[in-house]
Amino acid sequence: MTATIERGAATAPVTAPKKAPTRKKPGGFLRSSNGKKVVMAVTGAVMVLFLLGHMLGNLKIFLGRDSFNEYAHALRTLLEPIAPYRTLLTIVEIVLVASVVLHMWAAISLSRRAGKARPVKYVAKKSQANGYATHIMRWGGLTIALFVVWHLLDLTFGVVNPKGFDAAPADRMVAGFEPSRWWVTLIYFVAVVMVGLHLRHGIWSSFQTLGWANRDRNKVLRATAGLVSIVLVVGFLAPPLAITFGVVK
Repeated sequence: MTATIERGAATAPVTAPKKAPTRKKPGGFLRSSNGKKVVMAVTGAVMVLFLLGHMLGNLKIFLGRDSFNEYAHALRTLLEPIAPYRTLLTIVEIVLVASVVLHMWAAISLSRRAGKARPVKYVAKKSQANGYATHIMRWGGLTIALFVVWHLLDLTFGVVNPKGFDAAPADRMVAGFEPSRWWVTLIYFVAVVMVGLHLRHGIWSSFQTLGWANRDRNKVLRATAGLVSIVLVVGFLAPPLAITFGVVK
């Protein structure tokens, strides 16, 4: 006679461990690489718009000193008497400074992140195009920053300008680029060319960051970046060169 023995379950039911709630890193989107790239694109666009307006204002020197002085005066009196003197210009300066600081912060953060992700140097050499772009953006940015400081001391505050702060804006500009100060024009020339190269690569990178680049539009977007850069370079170089060579006096 055979006895039958009932066995219990071989294994007890196992309860899956509860997943710990994921904690979001402080800073959220701005801490990500994409967030920093968007910050660079937006702040870069703000600076490009400022440069376009600044360039158009500088070109008024070709219409005469009075026209240039009226433009400089209008910048400080816009919104009067609704708002106090220099209100709009102050707002523009605050936005511009914030854009520059955020742009540099995003650029430095991305550069450091790339360095940490790639602690060992590549065995293979980078392509010449990538190396060129990296040097332009890195050293171009530093050159532009130093030039902006000089530019403010010269034409805005008059500290290093022969006419000083109390002179009319047009007089400061003409004195700043007079033939005897050809070396100032040379520095200005190099800095503006660096700005153009920086802008060309930066505008194209912004198009990519914002998701506008694709096979159908790449040629148009590259051409747009190049055209904007050329217009700004020519527009900013025209007044100082005209003054240095005696076309504007």
